[in-house]
Amino acid sequence: MRYAIIALVCLLIVSFFNPVVGQANPGVSANNAILIEQSSGRILFEKQAHQQQPIASITKIMTAIIAIESGNLNENVTVSNRAVNAIGSSIYLEEGEKMKLKDLIYGLMLRSGNDAAIAISEHVGGSMEGFVHLMNQKAQWLGMTNTSFENPHGLDSDRHYSTAYDMALLMRYAMDNDIFRQVTKTRSYKSDKRAYAWRNKNKLLTGMYEYSNGGKTGFTRIAGRTLVSSALKGDMELIAVTLNGPDDWSDHIGMFEWGFDQYDMTTIDQKGESIYEIAETGDQVTGYLHHDITLPLNENERNQIESKSFILHDNPQSAEVIGKTIYFVDAVPVTETAIYSERHEAEFLEDIVTVYQRITGFDLNG
Repeated sequence: MRYAIIALVCLLIVSFFNPVVGQANPGVSANNAILIEQSSGRILFEKQAHQQQPIASITKIMTAIIAIESGNLNENVTVSNRAVNAIGSSIYLEEGEKMKLKDLIYGLMLRSGNDAAIAISEHVGGSMEGFVHLMNQKAQWLGMTNTSFENPHGLDSDRHYSTAYDMALLMRYAMDNDIFRQVTKTRSYKSDKRAYAWRNKNKLLTGMYEYSNGGKTGFTRIAGRTLVSSALKGDMELIAVTLNGPDDWSDHIGMFEWGFDQYDMTTIDQKGESIYEIAETGDQVTGYLHHDITLPLNENERNQIESKSFILHDNPQSAEVIGKTIYFVDAVPVTETAIYSERHEAEFLEDIVTVYQRITGFDLNG
């Protein structure tokens, strides 16, 4: 009994001087996983996130965003024989049928129609092969360095793969598009060409998780279950990706709950005017941030923020962007922002309104 009491006292002493802050990383069933914050792109959790893997139908996020950015979504697409004969999941298009590009995008994202993917690719890219070229160009532009596309639907191929990290980059980019956001958060959609509505296959969105606001499912025998999803709670939006995840719904809920519990959105720098020094000459210049810099930070990290600014020394005021500031958490770079030579127009107008209100005492906002 005496030794048990001594052991308990020692344990309490150790716990006092080494408190456990936060929770352990979330456990996931998936072979590959990542959790990032939308606005900053900061990685909050990862598991073999840069390992190349087959990705199945989450491919269609790239197909959708390219189609959305292509132009007129009310254009009619004529369905080809090749599209009709696509294997796998389908929205049951018929050869020669005409359907709006917008409707095909909904069928692609909500019902994962492989026939819709091919019809979209032929219309937007001139051919499926031409569209795949656009997909790979876009991936390169986004920095998806471990990704290769060979088709617009995600059926298995040795030359069709990506990583959890790359797919998070893609989803983050796509979610900056208002039309894509509207499509991916839609629970049910009815085309004028159909007598029934398409219900979204994303169970997180349709009932399993109250904060879900988008995503795309995928499955093939080789890839296993793949899932990209997003969730918004308060002022924080998170993106989760799992590849080959047998319990992916639970994986995503667990990662989201962990992220929302452990992190808070914290403003680490404010928009407006600052004085910066040119390292090479010692001269000082005025620069501007066009928006607040906000990061997801846990309790320990809030006192670990550092920043370093770099100003172009070759006549900086002649350029719109005169440098950049890199922000570090515990000496690790986590985000950066451009430094501008001029005040943002919207901010300038806000200042005019503020001065007017001070002079006249009249509130323009009513």
